[in-house]
Amino acid sequence: MPRDLTSLFAPSSVAIVGASNDPAKWGNWLARGALRGRDRRSVYLINRNGAEVLGEPTYTSLQELPQAPELVVISVPAAGFERAVDDALVAGARALVGITAGLGEAGGEAAARERALVERVRGAGAMLLGPNCLGVFDAASGLDLLSNDLPSGSIGLISQSGNLALELGILAVGQGTGFSRFASIGNQSDIDLAELVASFAADDATAIIAIYVEDFRDGRAFVDAAAAAGKPVVLITVGFGEASTRAAASHTGALVSSAAVVDAACRAAGVHRVSTPTQMIDLAQALMQPLRMRGNRIAVLGDGGGHGAIACDAAEARGLAVNELSAGVQERLRAALPVTSATGNPVDLAGAGEQDFNSYANCARALVEADEVDGLLLTGYFGGYSQYSQEFLELENEVAKAIVQTSTDTGKPIVAQLMHYDKVPSATLRRGGVAVYHTIESAAAAMAALMPAQPPTGAPAIPAPMAGELNDGYHASRELLAAAGVPFVAAERASGREQALAAADGLGYPVVLKAMGLLHKSDSGGVRVGIAGEEELAQALDDMRARLAPPGYSVEAMAPLGDGVELIVGAKHDPRFGPVALVGLGGVYAEVLRDVAVGLAPLDHEAALRLLRSLAGAALLGGVRGRPPLDLDAAAEATVALTRLAASRPDIAEIEINPLLVLPEGALALDARIIPQKGADDAG
Repeated sequence: MPRDLTSLFAPSSVAIVGASNDPAKWGNWLARGALRGRDRRSVYLINRNGAEVLGEPTYTSLQELPQAPELVVISVPAAGFERAVDDALVAGARALVGITAGLGEAGGEAAARERALVERVRGAGAMLLGPNCLGVFDAASGLDLLSNDLPSGSIGLISQSGNLALELGILAVGQGTGFSRFASIGNQSDIDLAELVASFAADDATAIIAIYVEDFRDGRAFVDAAAAAGKPVVLITVGFGEASTRAAASHTGALVSSAAVVDAACRAAGVHRVSTPTQMIDLAQALMQPLRMRGNRIAVLGDGGGHGAIACDAAEARGLAVNELSAGVQERLRAALPVTSATGNPVDLAGAGEQDFNSYANCARALVEADEVDGLLLTGYFGGYSQYSQEFLELENEVAKAIVQTSTDTGKPIVAQLMHYDKVPSATLRRGGVAVYHTIESAAAAMAALMPAQPPTGAPAIPAPMAGELNDGYHASRELLAAAGVPFVAAERASGREQALAAADGLGYPVVLKAMGLLHKSDSGGVRVGIAGEEELAQALDDMRARLAPPGYSVEAMAPLGDGVELIVGAKHDPRFGPVALVGLGGVYAEVLRDVAVGLAPLDHEAALRLLRSLAGAALLGGVRGRPPLDLDAAAEATVALTRLAASRPDIAEIEINPLLVLPEGALALDARIIPQKGADDAG
């Protein structure tokens, strides 16, 4: 259960350890912020010399205070941090904020000392934010313990970067919004991301949670907290380079990038992932209002052909449908517009707006009231007329109020991209819940975020660990997967020519010959398919022995390759999010086509089907050019079995079936590979 963080965000008293008169020091900035809230709580400034700070008396130590400080903020050099924490615990602090840097992030002995310190904090029944953080802020409680001012609003911000938080504050002001509360997580030595998400979700003043994080720590706990938040969550994270996949030993490991794992986690959590601070604040503006589209059908309303056409392209590129409007809706529009106007969708006012400002509001209502429209994208010059006269400003402002009322009355969202996004009518739209943007890219992305989404599922439960020694050889991998419920083609081991020929006679020609002991058998020429008879098999054995000198062979029944489609199904262990599943078009083209989908493991049947159907090549599974549809349920069941096995074996780093041949009836695994957590010399 998450802890109650009231002592962190709404303490009855606060002490600043390291308070200073030097305007270049954290102790000065924190003292200023703390004193601004002294009408809400007791504030104690701790300065070891006992000198006045900002004209206020100080104490030389926490032990001198007349009462136990509920929250203690520590801004002292790293060498004195541990003692300051211990002093705070002795004084009875319930929450601590560590501004001090140079501890756990330094690694080695410093990290070990930080872990031991956290144990003491928790043992005392207290909690620690940071260290190496920027501070904490809560608008509702009047708590402002930061280096810089943040604007107030309804965004709850959690950030691992102080400067990024300050930039987000600047951007929020430009959108007419701000923050309900802010926590700088720093090293996450005690209070972590998941715990803060749960706390922000319970905060009535927070409408949306914005996060910048570099290390999720317990990624599954974050997924569960975000899924249960009941509020929109927008995320920025980093570190999507190739370094994380350089050591991958299987196709699965190479194909599952850090970005793919985070995106899978975001889908399970219902989190919106963005890439930049601007995108975060832009999206927050739209998500803070409660209205959502019931479908993906939008109308585009503009006052110029160019704006409307570009808006349509931007919207369709993001999955929005800009369908031609029905005859009835177009007739209603034409009754209020000049003959030069376009009414098909996009709707172009063609000068009607400047002749009568109410044309914007009238057309917006006609469009949004239509059953065939789920939302409206307004684009163009609206708001610009207000610069010409006070009369025009007042008229446009009234039109803006009418547009807001239309959205309220219909329960359908309206988003705007306006050339004059910074004028008074635009501000009126924003206050009423109509998100307004400068660029069409931002407006279209915001509109797309309001489409219906799959409900968050949270992280799937990980089964109890399976006992037994892990053997990563090829045949052992097959046997482990077969025992888990994955069907395989028949196969026999062979150490040399005589055993291979006997195995082929038993299985019946044609057969497949595989050389063992190779990481990627196909890439190395270690697989021959469709061997029709004894002489051809003997030649293949001689060739592989001469080129590869394998320790053994596998002779396998030839599957009906022409009747099906080859998939890759795999899983890997991610250090932050645990077992992760992958499906994709497989065989020798897996890493070439890179048509893959990723989800948190283990998958159930429905989750496996969703991943399979999300592939770009999913149409191949449905039957093309007169071929029968393939057994998608069988492919899903094989996927479920593999991911359950992977999730129950924490000693498996990577596991895959490549290919899994999906047939009109059933599915057959044709190859398998397991990579143990600590690697192995023989990958099979």
